[in-house]
Amino acid sequence: MRKSMAGMAAGILVVSLASCGDAGGSGGSGGSTDGGGKKLTVWIMEGTNPDASAYFETVTSTFKAKTGADLDVQMVPWSGAKDKFTTAIAGGTTPDVAEVGATWTPEFAEAGAIADLGDKVSAAGLDSDLVGSLKEAGTYDGRLYGMPWYAGVRSMLYNKDVFAKAGITTPPKTWAELTTAVEKIKKTQPKVTPFPVPGSSEFTATPFVWGGGGELATQSGGRWKSGLADPKAVEGITFLTDLALEHGSSTPAAATWTEKDALTAYAKGDVGMVVAGSWTPATLAQDAPEVAKKTGAFVMPGKSGMAPSAVGGSHLSVFETAKDKDLAWQFVQLMTTGDLAKKWGEESNYFSGQKSALDAQLASASDAQKVFATQMTQGGRTVPVTPQWGKVQGKKVIPTMMQSVLSSKADAKTATDQAAKDMDAAFAGN
Repeated sequence: MRKSMAGMAAGILVVSLASCGDAGGSGGSGGSTDGGGKKLTVWIMEGTNPDASAYFETVTSTFKAKTGADLDVQMVPWSGAKDKFTTAIAGGTTPDVAEVGATWTPEFAEAGAIADLGDKVSAAGLDSDLVGSLKEAGTYDGRLYGMPWYAGVRSMLYNKDVFAKAGITTPPKTWAELTTAVEKIKKTQPKVTPFPVPGSSEFTATPFVWGGGGELATQSGGRWKSGLADPKAVEGITFLTDLALEHGSSTPAAATWTEKDALTAYAKGDVGMVVAGSWTPATLAQDAPEVAKKTGAFVMPGKSGMAPSAVGGSHLSVFETAKDKDLAWQFVQLMTTGDLAKKWGEESNYFSGQKSALDAQLASASDAQKVFATQMTQGGRTVPVTPQWGKVQGKKVIPTMMQSVLSSKADAKTATDQAAKDMDAAFAGN
């Protein structure tokens, strides 16, 4: 059931994401709206594309030529975006269209703040050409509220020189092989940290929950319940933390590290492997070119094969306050299909939210990008698609769990039991 916008806004917690021919695209235009004399207000998150100003100059001129309408594109920092949306929803001052983080879409949909795009997507012939995980994340109560725009996923980066000195000829595919790789690196290169486990990184932990057959949460009778206390989830968290504590893969300082901290350490050249996002090789090439030259990638190892990894990214959503939803949809379609979507992917180093565009993107991709694409298309998962997941993230349930084990304040079973209770409380609205 969808809540009132004001009621939802009062309960939203501020969450920072740790967080992809004709310029109008393929798949049909769904009719051309006469936008002469009209203007759309658009909010875009700042920082995803470092060259966003030039990109949106092209977007604005293209949209003007196609529809006759103007754009007011406003860049919003990720760090303050949730607050800004909360205030706008409560006051009825939302934009016409906005970039919405994939985990926020269900919240805004439940609030009645964003419009159902399903019919427009189907009429444009696009519904079967969307990346599945992003489409799932944008769907609430059986309706599509977020048009997939771009996506990213995490896999493993590794230092080829470190692996070669350790005698590791093939990247690990399973937990057993990952343990062996850690032990070989420690034995041959004592000054190298084999695999730092960052305690503040939710998305380093989740593949190990899934990789052992566990679930973050399950839904039954319309209610969500944490799966972290399930033996299979506990097994995954135990394996990951034992790598750090029992096998010495990590460093004590990493207990409070973020994912960014781990990548910074890797960039210095004395780390064997690290969990990293599909967008990070380009950053590595810029910040640490020598390390980047000897970096490879492999999919997340699971207990018996590739472990699922969380697919993140953004949707474009049309707000209910938009006066011309047809015109707003034309903008959304322009951004998510065709040449402009391709250009965004090239500049931001994220994957397209459209399957056909993703295929084209991968035709000229690097070896590392192809690994990440395999992870996303064959082993991509979404976090629980519920408006309450934002509360779970806001309470830092998974990072708190990981930090308590990595700092030796609790064992994995005790920590996962507490995390399950905290997650269930968030699902209950507490």
